[in-house]
Amino acid sequence: MTTRDEYVSVRYLVDDVQAAIDFYTAHLGFTLHSSAVPAFADVIRGRLRLLLSGAASSGARATPKELAVAGGNRIHLTYDDLDAEIARLHSAGVSFRSEVVAGPGGRQILLTDPAGNLIELFQPARRPTPPASPDQARS
Repeated sequence: MTTRDEYVSVRYLVDDVQAAIDFYTAHLGFTLHSSAVPAFADVIRGRLRLLLSGAASSGARATPKELAVAGGNRIHLTYDDLDAEIARLHSAGVSFRSEVVAGPGGRQILLTDPAGNLIELFQPARRPTPPASPDQARS
């Protein structure tokens, strides 16, 4: 497997690459992979490689101005204890863009990075354990 196949990459256009690095590494558990501040950096969390592209980066220059805005798309980060993560981020001064919303799949809340890109923090719903089959009960 090549390095390119190890990660799923998402590009976010950001106003301030250093502020984005600081935000993702300090608050959301990413590690810095490479940096060419002020143009570009990439941070990694698990298999997600987040490309942070400043105005001087080729990724930002290739993006038409009308599309170079934060949109409704977002990265989705999963947590076992959403309430604890919200409390931790609140105590670090991070503000949220929504309240917690619950649905059949789980609970989520939205925040933004310093450039306004959306991030979803998500806790999957706990699924009930299915009852044991009669065969399993006898063993």
